[in-house]
Amino acid sequence: MSDTALHTPETLRSRSESVARSLPSLLLNAQHLAATILLGEHGRKRAGMGDEFWQYRPAEAGDAYRSIDWRRSARADTHFVRQTEWQAAQNLMLGVDDAASMTFTGHKSRPSKLRRAQTLAMALAILAVRGGERVGLTHLADPPKGGEAQLIRMAAALMDGHEPGDYGAPKPRILPVGSRAVFFSDFLGDPEAIESVLHQAADREVKGALVQILDPDEEHFPYDGRTVFESMTGAVRFETLKAKSLREEYLERLKARKARLKEITRRTGWQFHCHHTDKPAEPCLLWLYQTLERGHL
Repeated sequence: MSDTALHTPETLRSRSESVARSLPSLLLNAQHLAATILLGEHGRKRAGMGDEFWQYRPAEAGDAYRSIDWRRSARADTHFVRQTEWQAAQNLMLGVDDAASMTFTGHKSRPSKLRRAQTLAMALAILAVRGGERVGLTHLADPPKGGEAQLIRMAAALMDGHEPGDYGAPKPRILPVGSRAVFFSDFLGDPEAIESVLHQAADREVKGALVQILDPDEEHFPYDGRTVFESMTGAVRFETLKAKSLREEYLERLKARKARLKEITRRTGWQFHCHHTDKPAEPCLLWLYQTLERGHL
């Protein structure tokens, strides 16, 4: 199909209708998931925490005009914002990998990795907004915002289109200085790309978490006999008569990948968590919420 055909009015209308049908389902599932988490008072909002001066930082797109510290800015060639500890902590950026590998599910009874990632991201966004925080998506240039309207915008953006290729990697367009971020992915692509993003985030004093989402078939490799393995885009295809003979080497590689992800997060001050799509989503969301609550992000 040509690029022109991809953008015909009929194609765009069909795509819009598909997104519109999926949007209420995603929001409803996320709201139900968020409702299972008891909202408590975040530790960073306790008495004595909120108004402490933290740092000056360069002004960024989306900063209010009134937030600029003109006295500090007069001593430099750029504008600076006087940032308190609470202001720095109230931006939460979420990244959801939507490459082809994330659409995989080993059984129709399980959600795809992508749908689980979208639901977890939106549930966490709902909790953050209810806690008075600003939220945003890392792949958009828009600054984080609060309010119900922002949640609807985020859900629509998550449902709109997919990254080309089999595997994705975090490509944040915006990470406010001192904010927090959570990336949802299977992290089966190039680990160097992930490592690069986390080092860049650490340089901006951004802390966060990697949530690896895997289908149980990817975790346990339950294949035997003649098997055809094909990537989700069809770009890679491999056939074997003895799939079981590959299991040990596959599991060793997966173990090594997890170990590398854990080491990357350890070095950069981030957190790592692995979640499987055959398990309830609540424990993963609770882990994220408690990690935020305890100030580990």
